Amino acid sequence: MHHQSVFALPRILRGLFCAAALLFLAGCDLRLTDLTPKALPENPSRIYTLGLRVTPRTTKVLEDSIRARIVVDGQIHEMKPSIVGRNSFEYEFQLPAGRDELAYYFIVDYAVEHGGGFSRRQTFTDVTRTRVVGRYVMSMETNRGPVGARISVVGRGFGSADVVKFDDQPVRTTFESANAISFIVPAVESGRNYRVTLEGAAGSSPIGTFRVDPAVLDVSPGSLSLTEGSSQPLTFTIPAPAPAGGQLLDVTTDIPDSVIMPEVIVPAGQSTVTVDVRGGRPGSGHLFLKGFGNTGEITIPVTVR
Repeated sequence: MHHQSVFALPRILRGLFCAAALLFLAGCDLRLTDLTPKALPENPSRIYTLGLRVTPRTTKVLEDSIRARIVVDGQIHEMKPSIVGRNSFEYEFQLPAGRDELAYYFIVDYAVEHGGGFSRRQTFTDVTRTRVVGRYVMSMETNRGPVGARISVVGRGFGSADVVKFDDQPVRTTFESANAISFIVPAVESGRNYRVTLEGAAGSSPIGTFRVDPAVLDVSPGSLSLTEGSSQPLTFTIPAPAPAGGQLLDVTTDIPDSVIMPEVIVPAGQSTVTVDVRGGRPGSGHLFLKGFGNTGEITIPVTVR
């Protein structure tokens, strides 16, 4: 059987073989890291910075020879050195009106030492897409707090239908404005971290991680004995004054037909609140307050005769 040498291949195949070999070598020479976020916060000027970091994998790369370009909408643009660091480049692209997405890729030219001299090479990235978002989260007021605390979130593009979630479970959310919302730390297990996200018509946006701290709370009296239709005051005392907007105490019961009581909110700047609990149908059970005490839950026995 006759084996044909690669050098005897038709000219076009030899060209493809050599091109593939050069690309393979280029991939070994450099690591290209796209520094552009996959979601860009909208801004009035509609100018967005697209960034690239080039990291030589070998000392044979002549770093001063590295030149980066970016291709957007079929147009090639020179990238400028970035203040981010050595061998980092950026290009400021003005997105045309009416568009919220763009596709781009990078081309990098460079030289390597070769046979006592140097040779020029080129590599490029795959096509990448990024989009401009009108809603984004900048920060939470704090990343930890007790059950019932009101936490503010600032950003842009919030809507009245947006809901904050703890580990994908919706929590009580208040729309303040297009730039601010707040949520009440839910009655969940304390002493651990929860993933917090914002869900709404604009999709899902990560907010961060929130740690629910244990808190001490005093309830007086420690049990209730009521008759049908009668009332008895119940006082809740938290260790520190409630934050702006007040602190919600999520009180539940296993005898809803027997216990009639209002929502319990400690007013802002105060540490005590008293509510009247009225007896409904005769029964025996408990009130429950999660997130407080050494066990993470306070129980108050209730009897209605």
